[in-house]
Amino acid sequence: MKPQDLAKETKIASQIYAHLETEKKNKILMRLEALLSEKKDYIIEENKKDLDLALKNGLQKSIIDRLKVDDKVVKEMQTSIRDVVNLPDPVGEIVKTWKRPNGLLVGKMRIPIGVIFVIYESRPNVTIEAFSLCLKSGNAVILKGGSEAIYSNIALYNLIQEALKSEMVSEKGVRLIETANRDYIYSLLEQDEYIDLVIPRGGESLIRNVVAHSSIPVLKHYKGVCHIFVDESADFDLAYKVCLNAKVQKPATCNAMETLLVHKNIAKEFLPEMIRLFKENKVIVKGCEKTMAIVKDIERAEEHDWYEEYLDYIISIKVVDDIDDAIGHIRKYGSEHTEAIITRDYNNAWRFIKEINSSLVLVNASTRLNDGFQLGLGAEMGISTTKLHAFGPMGLEELTVTKFIAFGDGQLRE
Repeated sequence: MKPQDLAKETKIASQIYAHLETEKKNKILMRLEALLSEKKDYIIEENKKDLDLALKNGLQKSIIDRLKVDDKVVKEMQTSIRDVVNLPDPVGEIVKTWKRPNGLLVGKMRIPIGVIFVIYESRPNVTIEAFSLCLKSGNAVILKGGSEAIYSNIALYNLIQEALKSEMVSEKGVRLIETANRDYIYSLLEQDEYIDLVIPRGGESLIRNVVAHSSIPVLKHYKGVCHIFVDESADFDLAYKVCLNAKVQKPATCNAMETLLVHKNIAKEFLPEMIRLFKENKVIVKGCEKTMAIVKDIERAEEHDWYEEYLDYIISIKVVDDIDDAIGHIRKYGSEHTEAIITRDYNNAWRFIKEINSSLVLVNASTRLNDGFQLGLGAEMGISTTKLHAFGPMGLEELTVTKFIAFGDGQLRE
């Protein structure tokens, strides 16, 4: 089917999805959750085809790890579906009302965005998560997974279609693009008459490529250069625990800490043990001159390192003069993704929160918590560092917009 025809058909079907009752949406999702269990062997068998090809083509181990679907991943997909089912339906929610002097009652109501085009890499579970979130928020969705996961994505898409059929809901509101032809994808990215939003999930090169070719609004984040500032009043034991988790729990993620900033008044006491813990966990440490004067056997951090999203067991450390210096460094080198402060100073905590405008700002907690599930949103579509219209983890509410509504009794404009 031509890209324009596919986009147009999906747009027409989106009108059905926008007005589905909550009970109907939840029934579809629970049927899909059951199918994941019933057809688990089929899913894993199809996934094995992708894994075999990945090994044959010499793909990186990190990609193969993200690609693999086993019992644990199937259970995680089922859990994500149940989480979405248990969340309130945002569609139709009145988020604010006010009365004008002439008696006109004005309000804002949540409505679906329309058709969302999701482009993603490696992880087959995104197929399930993206569909679940889009359905519950009343949106139609076009799915384009990576070619390395094609067999897995087709298998999961077949289950989605079966779940839709079970409730007699049009299958044209959910599409899977199976071709790897770039011209086809680029043509879809020009269908701004029918597609309302593009959400790319993947590396910086993928996102920049989508932005370069899209005439449709794109929600994006290019990279996560995340910081933790250890203030002079920090509890050291808490700081060691939080910083280690932020770097090593899963370093290849966009919310892993890449730069550690430490107040100069505690650097000599704090850094030796912190760096020892990093090294014990196979982290390569790069430091500024002041850091290198405290701990000798580390690498020098160059200017380009402060901009770097390593996505690996590497960290840059800088000793800063005070909170002003820390905030200035983050504003210059950060990517407005996730930042944290470790402090017992109430005023510094609030100042950091107010003056750092990243998508999540934390006090005494790991940057790894910037995640839809961790923040109580259920599954997430991704983390946006675009301030229009969503900023941060995108859950159900972020997949809606608001329209104005008004109730009158004959009011006129004079």
